[in-house]
Amino acid sequence: MFNKIIFAGAVLVILTPAAAFAQTNAPGGAASGAATGAIGGAIVGGPVGAAVGAVGGAIVGGIVGDQQPQFRQYVVRQVPQSYRYESDIRVGAVLPETGVTYYEVPAEYNVPGYRYTYVNQTPVLVDPRTRQIVQIIQ
Repeated sequence: MFNKIIFAGAVLVILTPAAAFAQTNAPGGAASGAATGAIGGAIVGGPVGAAVGAVGGAIVGGIVGDQQPQFRQYVVRQVPQSYRYESDIRVGAVLPETGVTYYEVPAEYNVPGYRYTYVNQTPVLVDPRTRQIVQIIQ
């Protein structure tokens, strides 16, 4: 048991610089998501749970819970032009440099630095610096 605690602590020490990098270089809640995921994963699944939780938690830093349907309604009311994307829409996909229009996300959705766009009639949250889809709004 003691070895598991030591290993979990080592995993957290390794992940801390990555979380700090994510916090300073990426908008939204990736760093806090990674830290929360690591702690929750360590409690439930030990060292392996900490590592998996950190990765999963970092991905979740977007529009959460009840705000997703509200945000989807907001986007549809704005009547944005939908970009036709030939590939599957998925988290991590990088949108092209031209032809895509990005829109500001209202402050009440608490995702500073991100933008949204409408791809194949689906609202997505995008990191405008990398043009990478970070969340598909359901």
